[in-house]
Amino acid sequence: MDISFEQLKSMVVFSHVVEQGNFSAAAKHIGLSRAVVSYHIKKLEQQLGVTLLNRSTRSIALTQAGSDYYQRCRIIAQQASAANQQIENVKNEPEGLLKITCPVSVGLHTIVPALDKFRNIYPKIELDIMLTDEVVNIVKEGIDLAIRGAPLSDSGLQARKLAVLSTCICGSPEYFKQHGRPNKPSELNQHNWVVYKLTSNKLALEKSGRTYTVDIKGTIKTNNATARTAFVEGGHGLGRVPTYDAWPKIKAGRLQTVLDDYQLKAIDVYGVFPPGAATSKKLRLLIDFLKQFFDQQQAKLVTQYP
Repeated sequence: MDISFEQLKSMVVFSHVVEQGNFSAAAKHIGLSRAVVSYHIKKLEQQLGVTLLNRSTRSIALTQAGSDYYQRCRIIAQQASAANQQIENVKNEPEGLLKITCPVSVGLHTIVPALDKFRNIYPKIELDIMLTDEVVNIVKEGIDLAIRGAPLSDSGLQARKLAVLSTCICGSPEYFKQHGRPNKPSELNQHNWVVYKLTSNKLALEKSGRTYTVDIKGTIKTNNATARTAFVEGGHGLGRVPTYDAWPKIKAGRLQTVLDDYQLKAIDVYGVFPPGAATSKKLRLLIDFLKQFFDQQQAKLVTQYP
């Protein structure tokens, strides 16, 4: 069966509809009207003689034929994008938009300062930065790079490790004055914690080859790491805090650490991106720059933190 240029366009539209989850979101993402998107899908189904999508008033669902067909359409869309990125890569100076999402705390402490320096080097690269502790659907939101503190759970995405961040157990001087300082892991169960809901409620500490597991429980829970640290600093409980965040407050006397002779599992920071996006010159430049920036920040922290 010969394929016309119009059908190729419809195939790309179809792949965006599947990835965005509905006609309206796809239309917004690719800059077409909803009616035009709907036309392409209907025309494609007529040409193929099969139903690709089951539609309801609020959602769509792939048929088996639609699921199989989407895998091929997705490759075509990715190849078209890669062709454009290849042209971009031969330009002397990188330009264009990069959409980035990252957690609030690491964003404010590290990513935003890094992007400030990055923009000074590459002023023609535009940045759209979303700071949120929630996990964003990268494909649906059109994100080029997501900063995440966990390994990949979606095998359809690609990732590069950017940093390994150490953590420590902290509390305020006022909290320790009122509740005492824990001297061994078993005593941590007796303390109130400021719970960061996006991580496990079990904490593992290691010493001399032995692992101790602590159940984290507390009267304050939050999905925001910056809020977590603020409540710990306010004397509301203990918290597991990244060292880069805790260290300035430790130097200022607003936080104190406990059980420093025990090791806590570090946080692996990844740059996560859609399949094929690594061919983009501007994205590669950003990822390399962030990796270098993290390394420099960690080197400074190691020399300062005892």
